Amino acid sequence: MHSQSSTRIGRIALGVALSVFALAACSQKPAEEAETAPAAEPATTATAPEAAANTAAPAATAPAAGAVTPDNVDTLSGAKFASFTGDAAKGEKAFIACKVCHAPDKNMIGPMLKGIVGRAAGTVEGYTYSTANKNSGITWTPEKLFQYLEKPQRVVPGTKMTYPGMTDPQQRADTIAYLSTLK
Repeated sequence: MHSQSSTRIGRIALGVALSVFALAACSQKPAEEAETAPAAEPATTATAPEAAANTAAPAATAPAAGAVTPDNVDTLSGAKFASFTGDAAKGEKAFIACKVCHAPDKNMIGPMLKGIVGRAAGTVEGYTYSTANKNSGITWTPEKLFQYLEKPQRVVPGTKMTYPGMTDPQQRADTIAYLSTLK
């Protein structure tokens, strides 16, 4: 009986730890601190996790080599938005992964997405954007969203959005079709 109880507690602890990790990855505070905090000097006696933390902070604030311009919509895979027909019903299903941080009608960890298609980046009232997003000069056209959803950090280096990206171009087109319905 003790073994089953320990296993159950272990599973609960793992679930809580994963939830905390997911929320921390999407939280606003670390990204804001990374934008304003000076780079830490690497400690010569740092443990491996400390050394990784010391080297990760400067990379988050440094502009990416070959940063994408606001009018550039080239994807890493070479896929073009115009080559795909999005299905809003399939996109709504794909959007489930986005619901951890986004909602159509309210700001959460990420800004609300109602009206995203055609909107200037960094302009949802009541949401605190990263400086990188506010100053990106991007208008969220379907083509730009197609590029952004592939790998957000590539398109807006320094964004608070920690989502690694949606590699399937059809799934991106479907998601954009769904986002287009949120008016």
